Amino acid sequence: MRLETVEWRTGQPLTDDYINRSEKASGLYDYDPWSKGAWSARADWLDRERPFGADREGLAEALRAFNRKAGNAPEALQGIESLRDARTLCVVGGQQASLFTGPLMVVYKAITIIQAARQSAEALNRPVVPVFWIAGEDHDFDEVNHTYFLSADLRVEKMKVERPDDRRTSVSQTLLSREQWESALAQLDASLMPTEFKEGVLAEFRSAAESSDTLVDGFAKLLAGLFGKYGLVLLDSDDPALRRLEGPMFHTLIERSSAIGEALLRNRARLQELGYEPQADGSENSLNLFVFDERGERTLLFADASGQCYTDRKGERRFSKEQLLDWAQTAPERLSNNVMTRPLMQDYLLPVLGTVLGPAEIAYWGLTQQAFHTLGMRMPILWPRLGFTIVEGTAQKNMQKLGLTLDDVRFRLEERRQAWLEAQDRWQLKDRFADVKNKFRELYEPIVSSVAEINPGLQKLGETNLGKILEQIDFFGQKAEDGLRSQNESGLRQFARIGQSVLPSGKLQERVFNISAYLNKYGSAWLDELVQTPHEIDGKHRICYM
Repeated sequence: MRLETVEWRTGQPLTDDYINRSEKASGLYDYDPWSKGAWSARADWLDRERPFGADREGLAEALRAFNRKAGNAPEALQGIESLRDARTLCVVGGQQASLFTGPLMVVYKAITIIQAARQSAEALNRPVVPVFWIAGEDHDFDEVNHTYFLSADLRVEKMKVERPDDRRTSVSQTLLSREQWESALAQLDASLMPTEFKEGVLAEFRSAAESSDTLVDGFAKLLAGLFGKYGLVLLDSDDPALRRLEGPMFHTLIERSSAIGEALLRNRARLQELGYEPQADGSENSLNLFVFDERGERTLLFADASGQCYTDRKGERRFSKEQLLDWAQTAPERLSNNVMTRPLMQDYLLPVLGTVLGPAEIAYWGLTQQAFHTLGMRMPILWPRLGFTIVEGTAQKNMQKLGLTLDDVRFRLEERRQAWLEAQDRWQLKDRFADVKNKFRELYEPIVSSVAEINPGLQKLGETNLGKILEQIDFFGQKAEDGLRSQNESGLRQFARIGQSVLPSGKLQERVFNISAYLNKYGSAWLDELVQTPHEIDGKHRICYM
């Protein structure tokens, strides 16, 4: 395996500026992740100035129970035990619990978390635990119930499980039947070509599925199998044991909701003044918290005019501030964070040295600085997730054969494909058909003009007749092009395979394909090599030549 670092814009202007260390963007964040001095400064702040945090003993107990259930490795359980020590910090990053771990970027985020924890532990000479935050409290099942693979006929295909019912329950509380898991496993089996690794891959995925009641369970077990030996600790944000630890912070978020909301709006205005488009919705009266109702459905709350009562978006359900404060103390499992308060809760729950974020996350975290400061907190260090694109051996051979560079594939593959096809036309059909049309028009138009002098009424008929003849020439020319394409189908298929394997449907590979196909083709050695090879966490993209 060979790695090459390339520049690859994220599509998020704020994130691109952050990665390129623009002074304009850096003011929206509290630390420079590329400064070792910032790592020490953050650690010192956590040691001396952190205003509050969850009980470490309770945190360790909750994490130990969840990770044992997930079958995590001794190395991860050892990391959990070390969190009882006040010197131990953590690097955290997270994602929703997608089917079979979802797109490759989830795996790459786990790798980045492990790398950042390892590098900072060495730099600071103290324990730093890698933690993967599974967003089990999210309720949008349709965002996580599927993953994608490349079919034999070069189409991007989806495998999925259906939502069991129409309730908006959290993913962590949405139970899947044996039949649903079996259907997903059958789809996985059908998607994988026969290889020496297939039996082992299917056994691993089947073992995770058969002992799981939810997508969160299956997701956690697969991540534990892939990364537990590297000490990756898993956390379910919807874990009732963690909710009980979060009660005091929910109380603070409710009591200070007005000040937090104003801080978020100030940050939003500042982003816009700097020319950035905010990447998360903002509302002047949002509590930035959800409640779970009696059916387990998750509802976002908004303050009414009095500020002492909160309703759903339609104003159909009402909750008093006193009721919410009571739940924070007696039933915190009824409460849940939204995208704006989750960063605050994360820093309350865990001693966060830094967090690993994708491009969109870095952009929306740019809205949170003033909210952190309002509560006497500081933003953690933000490391950009490592990005990789796998270029398989077949694609490399085809690129070499067709004379394609990586930039050709990234930026102008269709243009190169068309140029290649035209180069195969030794008969120069395109030019000859164009020449025939021009010559025929030159010969025919004078005849039409002459006939019109005899009978002006025939002018239109002659022009129509000319158009039909030219149309038939075009039709025959198109058939000739079809024949040329058919004759060169093998080469065109190579272009298609390159495009669909490297940039499926024009999208970043890491945002589309699941890891299963690559484990099936190459085993897990390449993944272990990615974890073990030190990477500078610089926001650049890596090409992984297999």
